[in-house]
Amino acid sequence: TTPLLSSLSYPSLKSCLVAVRKGVLIFQSKSTDIHQNLALEDWIESNVDLTNRRLFLLWRSRAAVVIGRHQNPWAECNQEAMRNAGVPLARRRSGGGTVYHDIGNLNLTFFSCRKLYDRQRNLKAVTDALRRARPELDVRATERLDIVLDGKYKISGSASRLSRGASYHHCTLLHSADGSALRSVLRPQSLVSTATPPPVLSPDDPIFDTSFPKLLNAVSFCFSPEFGVSSPLAVLDPSDESLFPGIGRIASELRSWEWTFGKTPKFTVQTEINLSDDLTLERTTAQLHIEVKNGLVSSIDVTFQHQWLPQRLIHELCGVLTGERFCPHRAAAAVSALIRSERDEAQRRLHDLSTLLLTLWGEFTENLQRE
Repeated sequence: TTPLLSSLSYPSLKSCLVAVRKGVLIFQSKSTDIHQNLALEDWIESNVDLTNRRLFLLWRSRAAVVIGRHQNPWAECNQEAMRNAGVPLARRRSGGGTVYHDIGNLNLTFFSCRKLYDRQRNLKAVTDALRRARPELDVRATERLDIVLDGKYKISGSASRLSRGASYHHCTLLHSADGSALRSVLRPQSLVSTATPPPVLSPDDPIFDTSFPKLLNAVSFCFSPEFGVSSPLAVLDPSDESLFPGIGRIASELRSWEWTFGKTPKFTVQTEINLSDDLTLERTTAQLHIEVKNGLVSSIDVTFQHQWLPQRLIHELCGVLTGERFCPHRAAAAVSALIRSERDEAQRRLHDLSTLLLTLWGEFTENLQRE
């Protein structure tokens, strides 16, 4: 581990090294890339000696959806809306629920050794800061470790990660986030459990009618009475490999499909689909059962009410999809060769079935059953 960043030569750190004696430092990330900032959290946790010390990191990111370590992205967010809006998905190392990030959020990460870990105390510093920025606000921390406005509007949740040598607790403070974007990319259950209700997040009525620098200053100022911080705020560049050796590899891992989707807990999709043949006007229904593990289709079963396709083709289609990523684009490529190998009615019906499966693939989340 690095003795509290004392080996680093980044110019903006030099003025802060006097705080080493008190064991407290405050940093702000200059990056707005969600994966770089999550990688910075991981790097600090793994490389900084936090014995009897605290460290604070303030950061923002461009529009992104961030899920907890053990969450299911297909259940938590609308991936089609995210793709259309260019909003990336990130899975963090900590637990907790799904949150929407944009420049209208201030994210705060509290690092410490486990002995000093105290989420209630951390949130007290945040609520004190909010009252300093806007004295008329009624903000308080709840027993669930959320921050609420006027006793009912959730403006921040909490998540944490504890390890043997270090721990961190972070929260996402919504001060002027884009409420319409938030509602378009999160599933309804995420809106209920982790996001602020619409009246608070109206784009024309931000929570704080104050500048971000003023809010940032209020937060850093309130660390002083609560934690005895007297060090100035230092700006860090999490893309600087000379300052944070290996951080690029961490960011790449966090961006990877294997981490973002492959770490999803096992789940099941069950639904009924309706099909019709435009030439024969014949109609049928089918029961669909899919098992997904590590983001891959581990098994798939399609059972028709009436004979619609030869059992051989159903078996081959299920075989082609088994082992593929639970992703319509990858699945489409997998079934295209099978469709081309058939002719006439079999090809037509196989094509229609495959198209319906892939069209509904992203909508099956309403029928998810967690294992």
